[in-house]
Amino acid sequence: MTPSDMLALLARWQDYSWLRPMDVAFAGFLQEMAPACDPWLLLAAALVSHQAGRGHVQLDLGAVLAHPELALALPPEGVRVPELRDLDRPDRVLAGLDLKRWQDALTHPVVVQWDSGGEEVSNTPLVFYRNCLYLRRHWQCEQEVRAGLAWRLATPVTPMPQARAIRRILDGLLPISTGLGNRADWQRMACALMARSRFGVITGGPGTGKTTTVVRLLALLQLLALGGQLEEEKESGGKPPRPLRIRLAAPTGKAAARLSDSITGEIDRLARTGQGWGKETDLAIPRQVTTLHRLLGAQPESRHFRHNATHPLWIDVLVIDEASMVGLELMADVLAALPASARLFLLGDRDQLASVEAGSLLGELCQRAVAGHYTPQTALWLQESTGHPLEDERIDPDGTPLDQAVVMLRRNFRFSESSGIGRLAQAVNTGDPDAVAAIWNQGYEDLAWFAMAEQEALFAALVVDGVEVVNSVVVASSRGGEYAARRGGYRGYLACVRERRPALEAGPEAFDRWATEVACVHGGFQVLCVLRQGPWGVEGLNGRIACHLREAGWIPGGREWYPGRPVMITRNNHELGLMNGDIGITLERPVEGQWALRVAFPGKSGTDETVRWFPPSRLSHVETVFALTVHKSQGSEFSRVALVLPDHPTPILTRELLYTGITRARDGFVLACAGDRSLLQQAVTRRVTRAGGVVAGEGGGLG
Repeated sequence: MTPSDMLALLARWQDYSWLRPMDVAFAGFLQEMAPACDPWLLLAAALVSHQAGRGHVQLDLGAVLAHPELALALPPEGVRVPELRDLDRPDRVLAGLDLKRWQDALTHPVVVQWDSGGEEVSNTPLVFYRNCLYLRRHWQCEQEVRAGLAWRLATPVTPMPQARAIRRILDGLLPISTGLGNRADWQRMACALMARSRFGVITGGPGTGKTTTVVRLLALLQLLALGGQLEEEKESGGKPPRPLRIRLAAPTGKAAARLSDSITGEIDRLARTGQGWGKETDLAIPRQVTTLHRLLGAQPESRHFRHNATHPLWIDVLVIDEASMVGLELMADVLAALPASARLFLLGDRDQLASVEAGSLLGELCQRAVAGHYTPQTALWLQESTGHPLEDERIDPDGTPLDQAVVMLRRNFRFSESSGIGRLAQAVNTGDPDAVAAIWNQGYEDLAWFAMAEQEALFAALVVDGVEVVNSVVVASSRGGEYAARRGGYRGYLACVRERRPALEAGPEAFDRWATEVACVHGGFQVLCVLRQGPWGVEGLNGRIACHLREAGWIPGGREWYPGRPVMITRNNHELGLMNGDIGITLERPVEGQWALRVAFPGKSGTDETVRWFPPSRLSHVETVFALTVHKSQGSEFSRVALVLPDHPTPILTRELLYTGITRARDGFVLACAGDRSLLQQAVTRRVTRAGGVVAGEGGGLG
């Protein structure tokens, strides 16, 4: 096969929608750089580009040879593939190619740098490192993240707080929970471990108390900084202590707004206890949460940020929530902008979907979190600083430095034993299809399912008025109003749009309060889906839901913009201060004495930011979000969720996606199956395995 033959094959794979146009173009670019290059190099180049688009940082050539179908988008989303030429099938193309032959094809100094861990010696588009192929940009980011985290793990905090000081403060901030018996209090454990670390990770599912824990951690750090860490320091005189400069951030505007709400509630709750707490500490913990892009200073039409290694952030502590959504490149930018003295703490659910960008950093960092792997020295520290002994099975003399900085919260405060949502999420997360199948027959009041393709009228009732749940099956309900808000359906928020609009002469504050109320009610229900394209994706479902709402008289027909239209920003707009993922509601408000449509984006709790109103004409990259992909819903939480599964298998439908969709719901979850429910059982056993090498080695260490 010649290079031209390979490019022709790649073009046909693009026609099948197995590769993206940019993947084929990248291979063509490399062929122009090195006309005599091996055709198998061009194949590897197209695949590493394609894998990067699917979130993989590296291409494992051996894994591709073993499972060729995993390196391509098979079957492609929403595309009917024409009948294949037998010679175009990936397994036939790779037949007879062994790993050594493929690696030998990559020995082209103009195109590929072979790196054995030494200094960078070239600027080739590709890098071969630790038996995997990288795009240079991803390889460079991975090296920067590995080095940044390894340095923080190896560099002790100064001054190192004493265990007895931490124990004394924690007893006031986070009293020992009752009913734990000999089990560890992981919230106290997390605070104690993070207090002595420059870098740490707190992971746990929804309802395990991540926000509660981080507020107590920040209070602990502030009390230590303000003079509580060492008795002798109190008597040493000198400059009065200053509070730590703390910033809170999240990947998206929605996630930032939700964390602002949670942080504000926890600070107020903790302040009411009065134990070890004062006004100075209250003021020293921020209630405002920003997006990472705003924190770093995103610049229009540029991939670079205002804050970087030469212009670092002026902070002492950075907390990043929803860290599973942070890609490798963004984390490299964060570490570059952090002062060497600053601490970094990541919060997130390791079992959620990873970032839409390349990388699965939180998953890598937490891959040994269940077992713990704490050294005997760490176990002794934890007992002295928390009063809790660590279970023997969590102790490992060979635990790595990273293990000592990761804590998994294990007690769920949101979902009780009687919660079907909690049980379903757990069964999905453990990959147990039999347990998932059995749960639907146990009559949970917060779970329901139905065959969507056969019951369009029931789907209409679900999205308009809400439904009853009987023995885990949904039935239509004719009740509306407040009932709809409690049982799902969009009628509740649309009624708020129609019936609670202030008078024309009302002031701006009244319209801001109304917009905030509408947004709150809107958050009571959300339809989620797996795909973007096709009748069971965002495109098809948004049109179908809008049709049902028009037939029910809740939205007008024939207009793109109308009161009640919910929209999501799909591209960062730095001029308006709107970020990808921000959701607004279209409402009417007075403009020069006349009613005019404006899109309202509610401000965040804990800030002085009021509702922001924009004319629809200024919003160039928006889409209606009656239906939302599970990926886009990350960082959000709704009272009730309806998850629509497609009618055919797709590689996108995985255990992580199901778990993420289920756990967006607090009070009720409906599964709407467009196809056979066996699709759900198949998805439970399919995992997302992202290729990346930030955490390398058998022990999962850094360095």
